[in-house]
Amino acid sequence: MAAVLQAQQAAEEDRLRAGWYSLLARLLAAPADDEVIAVLRGLGDDETELGAALRALKAAAGAASPSAVEQEFFDLFVGVGQGELVPYGSYYLTGFLHEKPLARLRDDMAALRIARSEGVPESEDHIAALCDMMAGLITGAFGAPADLATQRKFFDDHIGCWAPRFFENLEAAPSAAFYMPVGTLGRLFMAVESQAFEMAA
Repeated sequence: MAAVLQAQQAAEEDRLRAGWYSLLARLLAAPADDEVIAVLRGLGDDETELGAALRALKAAAGAASPSAVEQEFFDLFVGVGQGELVPYGSYYLTGFLHEKPLARLRDDMAALRIARSEGVPESEDHIAALCDMMAGLITGAFGAPADLATQRKFFDDHIGCWAPRFFENLEAAPSAAFYMPVGTLGRLFMAVESQAFEMAA
C-alpha cells in the first residue's frame, strides 16, 4: 500500500512539474493572447513563494491587454536588432548565438529522439523550447517518460547552467511589467528543480 501511495505521489509531482515547464514554455514562446491571459486570471495559488509569484502573475494578467503584452514581448525578446534579453543558452554561456552549447544540445536531442518543431525559427536552445523539452521528458512525449537521472542530466547540461540567470534578468528588466512575475516564477521554479534533483541523487 505504501508503495502505491508513493507512486501516486510521484506521478502527481511529475504532473505538476510538467505543468510548470509547459506554462513557462507558453509564456516565453510567444506573446500571451486573450485566451492565455484569461487562463492566467483563473489560476489557483497557495501560500508558498511560487504561489505568491502566481498571484503576482494573475494580477499582471488582470491589468494586461494583448496589445500591451505583445509590445512588451517584442521589447524584451525581439527588439529592433536585439531585445533587452537574448533568451538562448548559447548566448548566456558563451556570449554568442549558435555556439558549442547548441551543438551539444542537438546531440542530446538526437539521443533522446527529440525532433525540432517544424516552422519554428528560433534555435533549439531558446528557453521556451528547453522548457517544452523538459515537460516532454517528464510526461513521455518523446517515448517513455525519462527517468530522473536522464531528466537531471538534461536539466543540468542545458537549463540549470544558465536559465536561473535569465529569469533573474527578466525579473529585473526595465521593460518587464507583465513578464516581471514570469521572471520570478521561473527563478523560483528553477531553484525548486535544482534542489529536488539534488535531494533525489
